[in-house]
Amino acid sequence: MINIITQYGGLLLAAMGQTLLLALFGLFFACILGLIFGMLSVLRNKVCNIIAMIFVDVIRGVPMIVLAYFIYFGIPYGFNNILHINLTLTALQAGTACLALNCGAYMAEIIRAGIQSVDPGQMEAARSLGLPYWRSMQRVVLPQAIRTMIPSIINQFIITLKDTSILSVIGFPELVNTAKNVVSITFQSLQVWAVVAVMYLIVILALSKLAKKLERRLNHGRRHV
Repeated sequence: MINIITQYGGLLLAAMGQTLLLALFGLFFACILGLIFGMLSVLRNKVCNIIAMIFVDVIRGVPMIVLAYFIYFGIPYGFNNILHINLTLTALQAGTACLALNCGAYMAEIIRAGIQSVDPGQMEAARSLGLPYWRSMQRVVLPQAIRTMIPSIINQFIITLKDTSILSVIGFPELVNTAKNVVSITFQSLQVWAVVAVMYLIVILALSKLAKKLERRLNHGRRHV
């Protein structure tokens, strides 16, 4: 294992950086999608509710590896051969889109639950003061909901980080894909995958500790409100 770390540690660390970058990109766009569909799911409008429900159910019902293949291979094929529009996607673009859609469906549920956890009286009080619905949501409801959502968002980031390993199937140079290349060179499968497991473990434990610390701080803040 020491030889693997000495010779390929820098390469694996760079791949971990690519993994974190992909997870951050995916989470950023997932938050946008989650906010859109999470808001649609809490509106008093059946059409909006149905749109949000379809998005969440469809994306959560499709295996992520199938979604990755569809985005990376299927969408460019459709554009090039059906619409006759030249389109190519890099592994980073396809991977980000795949993670954003997959994580976005779960983020929509996190945001919906966070908004619904706020006392409805808060919205009613804001509306009674003359604030429009969206301003009431922005100024009164969402700031309270975010306090509830932060630990769940960090946990979702951890899940997204682990899901990046699936994107090795489309050739993105994340940690698992790079580890496969190192194994093919060194034939040291046990040592390489042990190093990769430890790298994932360190990052995920750090994020888990952060989530628990934030949750304790938020709970402590609520008790003093």
